[in-house]
Amino acid sequence: MRGIGKTNAARLLDKAKIKYELVPYVVDENDLAATHIASQLGENIKQVFKTLVLHGDKTGHFVCVVPGDAEVDLKKAARVSGNKKADLIPMKELLPTTGYIRGGCSPVGMKKMFPTFFDASCEQFDYIYVSAGVRGLQFKLNPAELVKYVRGTVADLVATND
Repeated sequence: MRGIGKTNAARLLDKAKIKYELVPYVVDENDLAATHIASQLGENIKQVFKTLVLHGDKTGHFVCVVPGDAEVDLKKAARVSGNKKADLIPMKELLPTTGYIRGGCSPVGMKKMFPTFFDASCEQFDYIYVSAGVRGLQFKLNPAELVKYVRGTVADLVATND
């Protein structure tokens, strides 16, 4: 494997003096799911978070960062973000909106600072994984530092099965 180049997101964390580890994994173009990444890393899926971009009917775009095996609850996401309703943005809008592609969307370093919400489960871990901005690379970092850096809000975002 060639040397890991610093992503823009990594440079931003360096500048902010936030400690992180860059953790590479093998990309499977047919399986971009966080569950695949967790199994590659040998980590608990509850600590491998995915970054989702939503659009609210009142506030526009916002970001939800949730555990890799969970679905975002659109009603909860709308409520915490000050919207009546919210939906995931269409895949074709991801790159123009964030500067990132599916499977490589990081909560750090998007084109704009969108309101960002982290599922409260992140607080139970010393570290979580989020995309480092490209497929095949994850940040391993402290969730509290990440939330603070992106001026995020911690909330209950996950759909429950009841």
